[in-house]
Amino acid sequence: MEADTHSRAALTIAALGVVYGDIGTSPLYALKETLSPNHGIPAGPETVLGAASAIFWALMLVVSLKYVLLVLRADNHGEGGIMALLALAKQAVAERPRALRMVTLAGLVGAALFYGDAVLTPAISVLSAVEGLSVETHVFEPYVVPLAIGVLTGLFFMQQHGTASVGAWFGPVAVIWFVVLAAGGGYQIAQHPQVLAALHPEHAWWFLTQHGFASFVVLGAVLLAFTGAEALYADMGHFGRAPIRLAWYGLVFPALVLNYLGQGALLSRVPAASHNPFFLLYPAWALYPMVLLATTATVIAAQATLTGAFSLTRQAIQLGYLPRMQVVQTSSKAFGQIYIPVVNWLLFVLVVGVVAGFGGSDRLAAAYGLAVTGTMLVTTLLAFFIIHYGWGYGLFSSLAATVVFLLIDIAFFSSSLLKIREGGWFPLALGSLVLIVMLTWVRGRRSLLERLGVSDIPLTDFLAGLMAHPPTRVPGTAVFLNASAHAVPHALLHNLNHNRVLHERLVFLTVRIKSEPWVPFEDRMRVEPLGNEAYAVTLTFGFKNRPDVPAALEGLGPQFGLEFEPMQTSYFLSRETVVPSSTMESGLSNWREQLFRWLSRNAGSAVEYFNLPANRVIELGSRVEI
Repeated sequence: MEADTHSRAALTIAALGVVYGDIGTSPLYALKETLSPNHGIPAGPETVLGAASAIFWALMLVVSLKYVLLVLRADNHGEGGIMALLALAKQAVAERPRALRMVTLAGLVGAALFYGDAVLTPAISVLSAVEGLSVETHVFEPYVVPLAIGVLTGLFFMQQHGTASVGAWFGPVAVIWFVVLAAGGGYQIAQHPQVLAALHPEHAWWFLTQHGFASFVVLGAVLLAFTGAEALYADMGHFGRAPIRLAWYGLVFPALVLNYLGQGALLSRVPAASHNPFFLLYPAWALYPMVLLATTATVIAAQATLTGAFSLTRQAIQLGYLPRMQVVQTSSKAFGQIYIPVVNWLLFVLVVGVVAGFGGSDRLAAAYGLAVTGTMLVTTLLAFFIIHYGWGYGLFSSLAATVVFLLIDIAFFSSSLLKIREGGWFPLALGSLVLIVMLTWVRGRRSLLERLGVSDIPLTDFLAGLMAHPPTRVPGTAVFLNASAHAVPHALLHNLNHNRVLHERLVFLTVRIKSEPWVPFEDRMRVEPLGNEAYAVTLTFGFKNRPDVPAALEGLGPQFGLEFEPMQTSYFLSRETVVPSSTMESGLSNWREQLFRWLSRNAGSAVEYFNLPANRVIELGSRVEI
């Protein structure tokens, strides 16, 4: 019992840095942007009270009720995140083709928008922290953007070395951060306790309804208070539901509420503090230590977002929504510690471009909302399908559980659309590009497999004819990777045509990725003897398992009696080169067909993806029209 308590406490502290890094840095800019005069709401004590109240109730409804109480229940074998939710929703509507198409498209849209979040979170967080340098003096203003870019550059270069060593500090630093948030807010509340009236919902209702169109516009700023809420669900597999809930209710939520109310108390007494109420919560001597602490906290928030982007990309690759990319495991102990070079450097270029282009956290705030609210809207939609079709609740009960949150998400998302010209176009443009790549890859791969399937020869019939007059058998084992378990792999046909020999033992290997995050090692293997020392082997992985083929094949010895000698085993792979087609059979327009060809040419090697020994692999290529 004591060990379980200690383990839960450790997980709770670790979750503070990874799960709550983003939402924990929102006080740097959320209330300031909500009270911006650009929204057209007159300044005054009642406005400050209304803004603080709106943020409090947004945290209560969106985070405490929607995510912590409802969405965390929708786990896919303990895993969360938009891809895990999509896989769960697809299972729920598998027998309903129209709903399946809707769910798949919605899930891909949510995943695509997440990449906008992955760019904007590091940019706005670090930039808003470094801006604290110019609170007391304008001397540092010309250096804010260069310093922010310098901090971000260091963060992105660190990724290739792994984050295990610095990750151990995330939790303790986050504890200090939240305690400091609470202390600063609590001190200001003590100076002006009248601000506690903001806890009454009537002030939020007044703020969001009594200013006409301006009340609708300001929603796009209020939502900045709960950016990062999606991480509650995405990181459930790493920490578990209980530690995430304990961290939220035990420290994060109280600290955030105290800080926002403290900023409200300060602005009620000193309206001139509106240019940066967060840093002005603290005494002048604490300014530079707070800038340093805030910068450290924002680096943690940015790191958590990058880790989420790497994890999402790997899941998308294994579920077939993105082409293979090089995935580097940076820790032998922590499966989630990975590094994807292509994603890292693309994000780096985009983040630096965004910081240099927008130049200030206030301008970045306009772009931020669309990425966040779009993903949240998709999460609510998918949750409805899971509750209704997956869990078997009636239509009324399912709507009752989701419709309020859906209306809230739609309101925030609609308000964010008003910011398109001021920067909201960026996450939309980036999300659209990612979505086009995903849909093109899925459609192109389907067309390619259909084209290859036209000439498929049944494996058992082919082997029966081949073994009637077998070619020369040579020592060793040949493993032929095969997309279709019951068809002759093209690599075998090429090998027979050019080398005219067969190995003593033949293994026709098919790798499947299930829409579940994990498949136990003992359940991954299925063997079907085909006679004459030939075997059809199917390996099944979850979308969060590493598809390590040699390691899985080693397990065939104890379980099925198939021993593999590494230096006597050769792996034969088919590599298709997609060439322009003379017809439109693929269903892709000309430019999308060219995009698919480019993606295919630049896709990562199956050798690295399946962890095959490079010196034991033979790749045999063919040209295919789609």
